Amino acid sequence: MDGVESNVKVVESSKRVRHCDGVLRLLGLLLTLVAAIVTGVDKETKTISVSISKTLPTLHVPITAKWKYMSAFVYFLVSNAIAFSYAAASLVASMAVRTSKEKVGIVLVVLDMTIMGLLFSANGAAIAVGVLGQDGNSHVQWKRVCNWFGGFCHQMTAAIILSLVGSLVFFWLVALAILNLHKKSR
Repeated sequence: MDGVESNVKVVESSKRVRHCDGVLRLLGLLLTLVAAIVTGVDKETKTISVSISKTLPTLHVPITAKWKYMSAFVYFLVSNAIAFSYAAASLVASMAVRTSKEKVGIVLVVLDMTIMGLLFSANGAAIAVGVLGQDGNSHVQWKRVCNWFGGFCHQMTAAIILSLVGSLVFFWLVALAILNLHKKSR
């Protein structure tokens, strides 16, 4: 009877792992999709008054902050779009392969790690630019811009937080695969 009970536990554990894997992939898909959309629609225009001299009239110049003006934000958006596309494809692949095929599982884990690294690097680049926008850099005379474009900065902050959580989801997918591999090796 002990052999039968342990087999039932393995089947239940396998179903639980597949269920967690599917939920995490769906969560990663949604988080990276929303992060990409929030970034893609982020735009704010302000009119700045510039006076060149006291004798000339003040100029009112419209200035726009947009994600595509900074290469780090472009990288961030593209990375989240790639992660979303991969999450959709891997969700379909993991659902289509009901039996635990070793080769498919290993490919998914390697790709999960790749996407995790891509997202963490994009988040780091976006955060670095965000810190410069928020605080400026007095050593090179870069002024803060978030005091002028607060809405833009808040929306980018929300997108970065969503993407960071998405990165953690891919980290948890890799950790789940490692734990599952460890259980199988016993």
